Amino acid sequence: MVLTQDEDGAIEVVGTAQHAAWAARTFPPVEGLAAGIWSVPVPIPDNPLRYTLSYLVPGDEGIVVVDPGWDTEDGWAALSAGLAAAGATAADVAGIVATHVHPDHHGLSARLREVSGAWIAMHPAERDTLPDRTVSAGDRARGALRWLRASGAPEDEARALLASFRGDPSRATGMAEPDVLLDDGDLVPMRGRRLRAVWTPGHTPGHLCLQEVDARLLLTGDHVLPRITPNVGLHPGADAPVLAEFLGSLERTAAFDDHDALPAHEYRFRGIARRVRRLREHHEHRCAEILDVVTELGEPTVWQLTSQLTWSRPWAEIGPMTFAAVAETAAHLRYLVDTGDLARVDVRTGTEGDPLHRVRRVAVPAARSSA
Repeated sequence: MVLTQDEDGAIEVVGTAQHAAWAARTFPPVEGLAAGIWSVPVPIPDNPLRYTLSYLVPGDEGIVVVDPGWDTEDGWAALSAGLAAAGATAADVAGIVATHVHPDHHGLSARLREVSGAWIAMHPAERDTLPDRTVSAGDRARGALRWLRASGAPEDEARALLASFRGDPSRATGMAEPDVLLDDGDLVPMRGRRLRAVWTPGHTPGHLCLQEVDARLLLTGDHVLPRITPNVGLHPGADAPVLAEFLGSLERTAAFDDHDALPAHEYRFRGIARRVRRLREHHEHRCAEILDVVTELGEPTVWQLTSQLTWSRPWAEIGPMTFAAVAETAAHLRYLVDTGDLARVDVRTGTEGDPLHRVRRVAVPAARSSA
């Protein structure tokens, strides 16, 4: 197996064909991997990620599919082609594990269960998020609008942003409920294979990685990717310390440094501990940037602060990703409030008495205050 270094040398690329396809913006091949596992790319419509890497894990009584992918006809065809390459059909699928319930991972689970009779498994905390996805579109939009107003978004921009979500299939409701719950350390119920659940909350509350114990492989879902920093956001109706949870999960994941990483996007790699270190550094830099901007602005709203941060493209061009950017900023603010670096300053405003969330520095360094 040929190994290549990634751009900054932090990891070794194991999935060289996947890496080449990613660089060329093409679709990677279906691949047979160590321990009889297969990697199957399933397309994501109209998304820069392009595909989810679904994994077929054979056992004595059939195949367990990890993250079947997005529910489209093209997605179903790609998954079926991957099963065929592995010498199987959907009827041979005994179980499905969702690392988390985002539609690019869990979308095809219901259809695959209907065809195969397979069970669906996920973490209990992920199961508990499913009712949020069955809320009516109107109630969801109203809740999101209140959240954007509380963040300080101008009314016209908030409404325009919500309008862009109304036709977004990623906000589908009625996601498949699980038949099996996997807690941290549980083995996936399959004979002939030790596949262990590793709870890694942060990207979502019940995100799971899966350790193939004997082959020393770690299916990392969206928790640790080779190039992309997964979104860790505090979304409408939530007030959990999601960034602290994510950072704690990263520390646990670093212990699997002798495992190859099989992520849900991009390409396979080695060097989990080094990649974890890069991810921690990213969030440390983001926190430092936030503190600097808050010091400059005084008592900014979440929206004002988000608009002044560094993103992959200029704020005016960020478009539909604005929602995720505000959610990510909110998660960092919650973390910095918990560490004592920032304080929330909520002001009641509007006829409904909705709070407007602002933040301020608890203590400004002397050198900065004298500048």
